[in-house]
Parts: sequence; C-alpha cells; structure tokens
Amino acid sequence: MQKHFITVFLIVAVGVFTSGSSSSIITGPLPGMGFVLIPGGSFMMGSLPSEPRHEDDESPRHKVTLEPFHMQTTEVTQAQWKAVIGSNPSHFKGDSLPVEEVSWDDVQEFILKLNQMDSGKGYRLPTEVEWEYACRAGTNTTYYSGIDEAGLERVCWYKDNSESRTHPVRMKEPNAWGLYDMHGNVWEWCEDWYHDNYNGAPTDGSARLSSSSGIRVIRGGSWYYFAGVCRSANRFYHDPSSSRGDLGFRLVRSAD
Repeated sequence: MQKHFITVFLIVAVGVFTSGSSSSIITGPLPGMGFVLIPGGSFMMGSLPSEPRHEDDESPRHKVTLEPFHMQTTEVTQAQWKAVIGSNPSHFKGDSLPVEEVSWDDVQEFILKLNQMDSGKGYRLPTEVEWEYACRAGTNTTYYSGIDEAGLERVCWYKDNSESRTHPVRMKEPNAWGLYDMHGNVWEWCEDWYHDNYNGAPTDGSARLSSSSGIRVIRGGSWYYFAGVCRSANRFYHDPSSSRGDLGFRLVRSAD
C-alpha cells in the first residue's frame, strides 16, 4: 500500500503492561469538554515488517514508557472552537461535529487562548507516542475494536459508513479508556514533526521537536478513508500551515 494523498499506514504491535481503567471524566472549561486519566505504562510502538500493509515509517518497533496524562474524550467540537476563537472554519457545520479545516498553526492559537482562559492546566496537543498509546488502550490488535474490520463499524466513521461527511462526537463506542473516535471521523494533529522512521525516537512519551521535514504528524484516519488507514499504528503528515475538511484535533493536559 503506497502512501498517497493524506494518508496511509498501518499498525500492529503494542503490548501494554498497565492495568485498570481510566478514572471518571474531568470536566473541561468548554461546552461538552471532558478528559479522562490515561494511566502510565509501557507499550510497543510501531509495527513489524510481517504485519500486512506494514510501512517503513512504522519501524523499528520499540518500547516506550509513559507517565500518566489526561486526554480529551472527544475530538474538539465546533462549539468548543467557537467558544475560544469566536468563528467556525469548518466545512461541515454543527456544534457537536468535530472542528475541521484547522491547521496546526491555527490549533496553536486555540491552545494559547485556552491556556489563558483556564491557566495552570497545561493544555496542548498529544505527542505521537501519547496518541498511539491512548488509542490502543491496552490492545495489541489492528484496531482497538479487534484484529480486523469486522468490529470497526462499532467504533469508527470511515469511508464505508460515513456518507462522505463528519459525524457528531460520541456516536460510536469508545475504547477501553473512554476515548471516542480515535479511529476515523477526522484526522488528529499531533505535536511532533514527522520522521520517516522511528530511529532515534523518544522512549519516554515526549515529542520529536526537531526535523528537516517541515511537516507535522497526523493520526487516526478520517471519514474520507478506507478502514486500513484508520489503524492504531497508521501515521501520516501534513504541512502545519494547511488545513482540510477531514483534519481536526483533540487535546491533552497535565495529569496533576
């Protein structure tokens, strides 16, 4: 499977050595915003060459150990975006729909203003490591719903069921840690600059903040793409100054 347009990639491996489930939802400062505690632990990030549709940028598979953090249960909605920015750039309009048509640079403005509104919480984009760890929620299968596409309908808006548009958040089943739409609906920006492999990647959950690529990581697939693109290990990228109608984000914050 070749990388094309704005997506491609795969997944596979990850054995998480954590136990227990996320804590109850912590209410955020914006309409309908909630966070759950993602427990600290270790997992194997990336995929093995033997995995179907393996891509070189998913290698080498490597162990990462993370500290706990809070992740937003949903993608940022249009109502939440408007509460901070005042306008709505989205192609598909609806307060409960994920905001899209937002660039990485736009998201940084949103985060800056949100931290000014609700100081001390440390709102930010997830690192790529945090994103995959949280998406898997202790699983080592292709999707958090299972090894193949059979269960994907329950958890994901993608090309086969989306009717070529975004859908309200929380309409599909969450993963074991209470996170919705980690597969599909809209792509999600991460903090990291994109690298085409995991050589030298952090093993502590931090972001890769130096690169000559000039492009930022996006994760999760979207309503526009087929199931394989929505896999837990699938990675892609986009120019930080550009946007599209299937690209949004969710936030993390300090676990303190």
